[in-house]
Amino acid sequence: MSFDNLDTLYRQVIMDHYKNPRNKGSLQDSVTVDMNNPTCGDRIHLTMKIEDGKVIDAKFEGEGCSISMSSASMMTEAIKGQTIENALKLSKIFSDMMQGKEYDDDIDLGDIEALQGVSKFPARIKCATLAWKAMEKGVRSEVE
Repeated sequence: MSFDNLDTLYRQVIMDHYKNPRNKGSLQDSVTVDMNNPTCGDRIHLTMKIEDGKVIDAKFEGEGCSISMSSASMMTEAIKGQTIENALKLSKIFSDMMQGKEYDDDIDLGDIEALQGVSKFPARIKCATLAWKAMEKGVRSEVE
């Protein structure tokens, strides 16, 4: 597949998650994290059910650009059913990808891979990582 076709496909995946977000909403009796990106106004309200060291469910609400909201949608899909350890590992891989570093490509990132082009736009990296930072904060609060 040519680079232009791949770029188009990735854009379509991002827009699909933006227009049809997965896991939109809020959970009761859950770990709750509110974060925002003051430079662009993106904000997220993330709720997660964590039991026995595992992310049972995750939902988000918020406002922001297509990168921020689609990343939140992809992140909630990726962490549901994962152990805290695996959720944090996914976050590390995502962070490395955003920084243009080598990352463990043995793990199937699914739709998340569509965001790798964001690394070429440093001003947009904070948009893409907002939900991931919120997740890290939430799961770490459960471990401490």
